[in-house]
Amino acid sequence: MEALNLVALGLGAAWASGINLYLAVLILGGLGTAGVVDLPGDLTVLEHPAVLAAAGGLYIVEFVADKVPGVDSAWDALHTFIRIPAGALLAAGALQDWGAGYEVAAALLAGGTLAAASHATKASGRVAVNTSPEPFSNWLVSLLEDGLVLGGLFLALFKPALFLTLLGAFALLVIWLLPKLWRALRRLFGGARKAMETDAEGEEARGFRVDFSSLKDHNDQPTPPAKR
Repeated sequence: MEALNLVALGLGAAWASGINLYLAVLILGGLGTAGVVDLPGDLTVLEHPAVLAAAGGLYIVEFVADKVPGVDSAWDALHTFIRIPAGALLAAGALQDWGAGYEVAAALLAGGTLAAASHATKASGRVAVNTSPEPFSNWLVSLLEDGLVLGGLFLALFKPALFLTLLGAFALLVIWLLPKLWRALRRLFGGARKAMETDAEGEEARGFRVDFSSLKDHNDQPTPPAKR
C-alpha cells in the first residue's frame, strides 16, 4: 500500500473502532480474507478465523444491545475501556512496517484522540437520543452508525484522499459539537436530579403525620375523689 492508503487505513480503523469495533474488525478481516484488500502489518491477524468468529459473535450481541434504550448507554460505558485501546492497536498495526516510532505516534494520535473522539460523540449522542420516549429513533441511529462505519472504511480503503478530507471535517464537527452535547447532558441530568429530590421531599412530607387522637388534655382526666 502507498503511504496515503496506509495513513487513511490506520486512521479509518481507529475512527471506526470508536463507533463499532466489532463491525470494523469484521469488515477489514472479511475483505482481507476474501482477497479484496491486502491488509498491511499486524492487521493481517484480523483475517484469522478465530478473530472473525469472535468479532461476529460480539457484533451480534452489540447489534441487539444497541437497539435497547439504556442498555446501549451501559454498553458504551463498558466499551470505553475497549474501543479506545483497540483503535490505538489497529492504527499502530497499519503502520507496523514503518517502524516503532510511527507505530507509537499512530497509537497516540488514533487511540488517544481519534478513537476517543468518535466514541465520546457516539456515547453522548446516544444518551441524548435515549430521552425520546419511543424506541424507533434509537434503532435509526444504531443503523446509521453501522452505515457510517461501513462507508467510512470503504472510503479509507479505496478513496483515501476523500476519507482524510471528511475526517478533517469530522474533527471540526467534534470540536464544535461535543461541548454542546456535554452541556445538554448536564442540564438533563441536573433537571432529573432536582425532580427526584423534589419527589423525595414530597414523599417525606406526605409521610409525616401526627396522630392527635392519641393525645388527651390533662383537663379530661378524671378528678380523684376528695379525701375525708
